[in-house]
Amino acid sequence: MNIQESVLTCINKYFDFTGRARRSEYWWFILAVYVVDVILTALGRKIGIFNVLASLVSLALLIPSLAVNWRRMHDVGRSGAWFFINFLPIIGNIIYLVFAVQDSQPGSNQYGPNPKGN
Repeated sequence: MNIQESVLTCINKYFDFTGRARRSEYWWFILAVYVVDVILTALGRKIGIFNVLASLVSLALLIPSLAVNWRRMHDVGRSGAWFFINFLPIIGNIIYLVFAVQDSQPGSNQYGPNPKGN
């Protein structure tokens, strides 16, 4: 899955917290959101609008970001509620990162069929 497909999939599944998200879908979307945020923040500083544009775009992308995180946890066979471990300083982020980089659970799981198709 390339970056364009990943971003479009996540935007099309704006409020969809069900199903599974492949690693590539998750990481390409997270990278795209980060790059857009950096560019808009730099642009906002350059033209002096105090990051209003970056804040508005970040707010607009909050729900699809949460949804893809939720679906990513489903893909590795975990409840999407594992996302909240990120609120534990440092160790929570490390644990979540370990889960997020894991390969898809083979075959179908309780959250749906494997998005890789195998």
